[in-house]
Amino acid sequence: MKKVSQPVYDMVIDKDVEITLRDGVRLKADVYRPKGRGKFPAIINLGPYMKDKVWVPPGDLEEKPNPYMNWEAVNPLWWVPRGYCAVRVDTRGSGQSPGETDPFSLQEATDFYDAIEWSAQQPWCNGNVGTSGISYFAMTQWLVANLQPPSLKAMIPWEGAADMYRDLAYHGGLFCFGFVTNWYNNHMAHHLLGRRDQASPDAFSKNWLWQFMRNSLDNGWWQGRQPQWDKIKVPFYSAGNWSGMGLHLRGNTEGYTRAASKHKKLRIHAGTHYHPFYAEEARLDQLRFFDHWLKGIDTGIMKEPPVKLLIRTGGGGPYKTWRHENEWPLKRTRWTKFYLQPAMAEHGAKTDVEGKLKKTAPKTPAKLTYPTSAVSKAGVASASWTSTAVGSLGRLGISYETEPFDEDTEVTGPVNLVLWVSSTVEDMDIYATVRNIGPDGNDIWEIGQQQQQVPVAKGWQRASHRKLDPKLSKPYRPYHAHDERQWLKPGEMVQVQVEVWPTCMVFRKGHRIRLDIQPRDGIGSAPYTHYQGDYNTGGKNTVYMGGSHASYILLPIIPAAR
Repeated sequence: MKKVSQPVYDMVIDKDVEITLRDGVRLKADVYRPKGRGKFPAIINLGPYMKDKVWVPPGDLEEKPNPYMNWEAVNPLWWVPRGYCAVRVDTRGSGQSPGETDPFSLQEATDFYDAIEWSAQQPWCNGNVGTSGISYFAMTQWLVANLQPPSLKAMIPWEGAADMYRDLAYHGGLFCFGFVTNWYNNHMAHHLLGRRDQASPDAFSKNWLWQFMRNSLDNGWWQGRQPQWDKIKVPFYSAGNWSGMGLHLRGNTEGYTRAASKHKKLRIHAGTHYHPFYAEEARLDQLRFFDHWLKGIDTGIMKEPPVKLLIRTGGGGPYKTWRHENEWPLKRTRWTKFYLQPAMAEHGAKTDVEGKLKKTAPKTPAKLTYPTSAVSKAGVASASWTSTAVGSLGRLGISYETEPFDEDTEVTGPVNLVLWVSSTVEDMDIYATVRNIGPDGNDIWEIGQQQQQVPVAKGWQRASHRKLDPKLSKPYRPYHAHDERQWLKPGEMVQVQVEVWPTCMVFRKGHRIRLDIQPRDGIGSAPYTHYQGDYNTGGKNTVYMGGSHASYILLPIIPAAR
């Protein structure tokens, strides 16, 4: 192991330090720094989670509770002794900072820029600033990197969505109602109904939710909330989570493949949203990266292959097999089409699988039709708030399965579901779920970001948003423009490509891949659920297969090492 910083410093804390921004607003920050007169690199995060709100982590976290732990931020008791300053900033209009909160905005990115440059100029800083943190603290890193603050020398966006339209708010054009509304309202409640704090009376007062819903196409309003990949040139370590479907994972892989940075790394782990960040193995990777770029120590990390993947084998782990790769997607991938075709159920058999997935395209045209909506205990009530709730509904849509695999089969990379479809109504919502089915017919679950059970992968697409950007689309990863709506005509057959977010799974011998195609969120969706449009209530959707309209799912099969 190459040399890394060792824990030799005591810690001092500067509370409620003022950071004066270019418009005169003064943000409040806490600075945790090594004791003494030395100059050290700063690790800064900026967000609305209240710097003074102590996080009590779960008992099995590898870093133990202490009075300085804060949700999704670095632990000062680990970093400061190793010669780093931890700067924790309440974003404008949150915690101790005055103003109007506007998450993931150009204003917030500009404030972050000013906070980075302020940190670099302090007597305890050596002029080198890094950014780190999970989720919100990663998302803002992509946005401030657009602005190229000169003192930002490296960043670690850990599980961080980047494009707030495609990654956070609108998955395939479908509004992520469950997460976005709950997240915003929950943190408004923390500020206004929790332990009351009048330091920020305008916290979360902006009509942010209305703006997010009002701008349902990728119009100019979103530009300040999206990465400008050609402008992101800072060295970074992008860390994603295979379970991060519905939030974050897409941002980490897109960032690695598209950012202009010459020095970048990609890591994808598994499990919850917080355990991996604080694991000893992960902290060492973070330390090696920052030691290299902020202290000039040759830790060897930049000489290693740029991609590091945790390989999942089913059941949630704990997984221990890490594999280094030279690129993403993997060069040796065997892109394999599994074609959709209907299956005849055996007489008297009870099955919830209507079709098969086969490597050969069916020659005979076929189709399967299913309702766009189902009856709940309250009936079909598209105008009721209950129409957006998950539960009390029977199974919807159609499912397809492979035959049991005759050997372990690895699927690692992006996935594209290409469907020929029609509907009796003006639009069609496609929710795709990839599942791992064991020999007993039951799901093999993974551990989700919030410790919930999740399947292998998910993708979403609204048919009216099917327009592709030809410059950015790949055969394995469609890129949708989302700049206009192409409404369906009753019975009109169109091709829709569904971006299924990247995944990794070794499907064991005897296991099957099941693909669900549904008109609303399926199993393992919460809390990343979506708004069900009232326009498609009471219709019928059709998927076409075979002949000149073969539908298929393109899977990244990784050949076994010989």
